[in-house]
Amino acid sequence: MDFTLRVWRQADPKAKGRFQTYEAKDISPDTSFLEMLDLINERLVAEGAEPIAFDSDCREGICGTCCLVINGHPHGRLHGCTICELRMRHFQDRETLSIEPIRARAFPIIKDLIVDRSALDRIIQAGGYVSINTGSAPEAASIPVTKEKAERAMDAAACIGCGACVASCKNAAAMLFTSARISHLALLPQGEVEWKRRAIELVRAMDKAGFGYCSNEGECEKHCPKEIKLTNIARMNRHFLLASLMENE
Repeated sequence: MDFTLRVWRQADPKAKGRFQTYEAKDISPDTSFLEMLDLINERLVAEGAEPIAFDSDCREGICGTCCLVINGHPHGRLHGCTICELRMRHFQDRETLSIEPIRARAFPIIKDLIVDRSALDRIIQAGGYVSINTGSAPEAASIPVTKEKAERAMDAAACIGCGACVASCKNAAAMLFTSARISHLALLPQGEVEWKRRAIELVRAMDKAGFGYCSNEGECEKHCPKEIKLTNIARMNRHFLLASLMENE
């Protein structure tokens, strides 16, 4: 398979970026998208040119570092799939692919396709954890959790923090990510104790990071590779409102 790649190149955060065209020839349909970029980089290095900088780690769809925008779609147009899980057979032979970083004010570009997503880490650091000292691990069956709540909590916990929700939102909102962090803890007995503090501190950290607000477009859910649901945002808004009212009493 042959492809024409239009890749965003930017030397550093202050440099002016541009799209640069590369030809990818004789690519196996079974090659992953990141492996295809590796092949392009091997050729560039052999030619003495600067390789394309991009993020990757696990290459198994569980870490979220590989988030790129392909032809305007975060993680590409295949639903429920990360970039590293894409195979070149998911594209058309001789197709032109525009590859760029996820774009948001809270995600400054570091180089080429790499952005600084530490804003998401700061949201978690603001309170996206359980801080209650429970001593040694209790017997698993000692705290009953209904199957429905356990499944909803696990579905929310599947978020990998890739930033696709931010990139797909016209307001660059991180509410799907933040609400997933709030939901997966608040739905479980261990996290219910701190639900008020968590809702307030995570939402405030999200606002401080410069993310926009949700306008219920649904693009975040559509492009989320782990299919996190919008119902988590409704839960977050409800928790934040109640916690704010109780805080002001």
